[in-house]
Order: sequence, then C-alpha cells, then structure tokens
Amino acid sequence: MFELLGVPPQALFGQLLLGLINGAFYALLSLGLAVIFGMLNVINFTHGAQYMMGAFAAWMLLQYAGLPFWVALVVAPLIIGLTGIIVERLLLSRLYHLDHLYGLLLTFGLALIFEGLFRKQFGSSGLPYQNPLPGGVNLGFMFLPWYRGFIVMFSLVVCLGTWFLIERTKLGAYLRAATENPQLVQAFGINVPRMITLTYGFGVALAGLAGVLAAPIYSVTPVMGANLIIVVFAVVVIGGMGSILGSIVTGFGLGIVEGFTKVFYPEASNTVIFIIMAIVLMIRPAGLFGTQR
Repeated sequence: MFELLGVPPQALFGQLLLGLINGAFYALLSLGLAVIFGMLNVINFTHGAQYMMGAFAAWMLLQYAGLPFWVALVVAPLIIGLTGIIVERLLLSRLYHLDHLYGLLLTFGLALIFEGLFRKQFGSSGLPYQNPLPGGVNLGFMFLPWYRGFIVMFSLVVCLGTWFLIERTKLGAYLRAATENPQLVQAFGINVPRMITLTYGFGVALAGLAGVLAAPIYSVTPVMGANLIIVVFAVVVIGGMGSILGSIVTGFGLGIVEGFTKVFYPEASNTVIFIIMAIVLMIRPAGLFGTQR
C-alpha cells in the first residue's frame, strides 16, 4: 500500500474520516448560525449551549424515559427547537430594532446561564452514551465504523435539504423576502413574526440535532458547546455570514483540512482554521460565499 510523505494510508484515511466527522458537526452548527443570522440578523452565541442541550436531551431521554437513540434523534431537536422558540418570543423579539450587539450580549449571557445550570446539576465530568450502531467494515486501507459513516452521510443530507428548502422553494423565497422587506411580505397575508420565530426555532433545532449526533462519540458534558462554538463562528466567518451554501462547504472542507493538518503538522491543528480565517478576511472581508451588506 502506498505512503504519502511517509504517512501510512491507515493513519491518512483515519484522519480524513475524523476530519469529515468534525466537518459534519461544523457544517450543521454553522448552518444553524447562518440560518438565524441570514433570516433574523441575530448573532446567536447561545448556539454552543443549545448543541450541548441537544446531547443532554438525548442522554436524559435514554436514562429517564428509556427512549433509544433513533427516537431521540427526532424528539430531542424538537425539544431544543421549542426552547429556542420560547427564547425568541420572550427575549430576542424585543431586540430586533436595536443594534446587533444587544442580541449578541443577550445570547452570550443565556449561554453562560444554560451552561451553569447544567454544570450545577450534572457536574463537569462527561456522561457516557451508548453507540447506537456498533461495529464497522474493513475497507482494506482503513476501518470504517458504521456510526461515524452514518454521521457524515446524515449530516450531508440534512445540510443539502436545508439549502434546498431555503434556496429553491416558495417557503424559502418568503423567508428571504421577509428579511429584505417584512412590511411587503406582511401585506400578502403572511405572518412575518411567526415565520421569524419558527426560523429561529429551526436554527436552534439544527444545533440540538448536532448535539444528539455527538452524544455517542463525545462525552456528554456541560462545556462541550463552549469548546466548539468559537471554531464554528470562525467557519461561519470564512464561509460568509448568513450564507447557507458557504456554511456547508466550508464546514466540511475545514474539517478535512484540520484532519490532514493533524497528520502532517499536528502542532498547527488547533489554529489552522483561524489562520485560514485571517487570510480569507484579508482577501474577502465578506467571506468566501458572502456578500457585502
């Protein structure tokens, strides 16, 4: 079997798989952020906490209700999306006429509150979650666990489905029009405030979905979102704030870049995404797929 720069294929493709898995989470989370910012112009710093809450919702559904992973994959995002709808109606809806900074500060404060509540209840140590798809297949050049392959394919389907919904359907056209001219859309009999609320709930549900998918791989812990959200924001900036396609492409792409960096130059693996962000911002301040506002 060939080697690339002295790296055996098992290590190379193993890191490629890890990069794709990380990229799947980057894409799902940045997609939720892009939907919320693109439709509501809100920088949702609570996204990492909502990702964590999705993982805990799956864990609690299993521990306390005995519901398996496949049920939690549907139920947990709906629960987290509902909490997002409550937050939007009670708090965020009062800030739309103010500067973006107020929404950022509010969501950042909510993230700290949610994280603190879960840390007080469950502690800081990780809680295990069983693998719903044990085993895998030997491809010759690498071993592919079934569940990790499922994550990559399922995330890709969800991301492309969301892109199609927003960019290629009448509902997506209404959403995009409501961000540009809400008064005109309201004149056509469409309830714009309800549409905005459901959009925020959908973006939050994507974060909860990513948390459910992460539960069997990573330890379910109150700080799991805080450790990831900064990287996800960098992904969103690189792809372009509010760009749906940019979030998907850069999420998976940067996950792969990060994986290969761990093979060839491990010391830079934690900073390579931020280096790319700095380069992109110098060349294209609006991001690779973004447009100037």
